Amino acid sequence: MVRARARTARAKLPIVGTALLATAAMIATVAAGCGGGAGAAPTITTTARAGVAPTPPKEGAYFGAWVPADDGERKKKGREGENGGASASPSESPSASPSGKPAMAPVTGFERELGRRLDIVQSYRGWTADFPGALEKSVADGNRHLLLTWAGADTRKIVQGEYDELIQRRARAVKQLGQPIFLRWSPDMDTAAARKRVHSPQDFVAAWKHLRQVFEQEQVHNVAWVWCPTARGFGGADAGAFYPGDDHVDWICADAQPGSDFDYRDLSESLKLFMQWARDRPKPIMVAEFGVPAAYGERRAEWLREASKTLQDPQVKAVVYFNSDERAKNARDRRRAFAVTGDKHALSALRELATTPYFNPNNLPVTSGG
Repeated sequence: MVRARARTARAKLPIVGTALLATAAMIATVAAGCGGGAGAAPTITTTARAGVAPTPPKEGAYFGAWVPADDGERKKKGREGENGGASASPSESPSASPSGKPAMAPVTGFERELGRRLDIVQSYRGWTADFPGALEKSVADGNRHLLLTWAGADTRKIVQGEYDELIQRRARAVKQLGQPIFLRWSPDMDTAAARKRVHSPQDFVAAWKHLRQVFEQEQVHNVAWVWCPTARGFGGADAGAFYPGDDHVDWICADAQPGSDFDYRDLSESLKLFMQWARDRPKPIMVAEFGVPAAYGERRAEWLREASKTLQDPQVKAVVYFNSDERAKNARDRRRAFAVTGDKHALSALRELATTPYFNPNNLPVTSGG
């Protein structure tokens, strides 16, 4: 049965005093304020090296998106296939953008609609898929951060070293990109669909640490490690049990679609339990997959404007819109269709969000869009 519309008052989180603790050096930034949270806000730390790997902006949050080349070909594939987590490969369009870079045409087209350049471009790679591909190379060659979402594998086999050669090759490939990137490995590890390969929270944590150890052995320093369960996992399930620890994570993250079992649900409600958990973690927050369902119809714009208020939280330092319908089971499944392309009012509201100063920390040029 579809639940009734869920909407509660939005609790403001306490503003966080920020100190970025790098492995080799420390940099500090400050934000001031107060809120209604329980207990003092933590100092934010990261193992990422400032200037080498992505670190949070001093003020505001980066804005990014996942923009597939051909949504029609990607529908119904999901991202929990044989490789687990991300789909087998991102869009590899042979077409070029106006800048002449391959695979960037969908991204630059979306940017024209938004009226600004993205700070972050997301890509998806399966566990055994080669990377970087054309999209990752083009992003790394430009002025955007790459958010590489890499699928997981059997955690026990990882810890036993069965995949060490593969991990070493991937680590070297990331290092050769020569640009700061976000690496979001094995997202949604807390879901039932991932249980067969993840086994247990303890197994996941051991695999995460093993992966990082291999990257460190390969002297890969241009990576910020993004730990990303589902926001829903902080409800009935215990997503927090999969957390590897503050010393092994740079960014904490959540995937936060409203869920197909709600007629209407604000992003604040979807994120509430995750945000409460995050208050006690000394990390910058990324919301790596959020989107408004096409099923919300005329209320999509309202949802996005409310989402903009929710995400303007001082601990939120990056947000990434999921501009795709690939999760929809069929053409009639509008509860899992999140692309705003073609929806004039929703696109306008997303453009408002993307061009709000909070989500444009680098003060990028803004046009009228379209």
